Amino acid sequence: MWDYIAERVIKEGEYIIASDCTVRAAATYFSISKSTVHKDVTERLKIVDKELYEKVRTVLDKNLSERHIRGGMATKKKYSNEVHT
Repeated sequence: MWDYIAERVIKEGEYIIASDCTVRAAATYFSISKSTVHKDVTERLKIVDKELYEKVRTVLDKNLSERHIRGGMATKKKYSNEVHT
């Protein structure tokens, strides 16, 4: 694997752990696509740094289990800001 890709993968993994963020938030932070971040932290990171991969995996699993709750909260917020006529 190319050095710059390995370096990017490690930075993404460390950021996800430090900020406890989602793949989408990490993609926004690094100004790259969500698909790239997802491939980096689920496939490439396992090859580059197995220990870091395990830590990132726990954050991603937690985010996956909370996804439906965050979606419901976003919908509630969206409709609570509307003015009823």
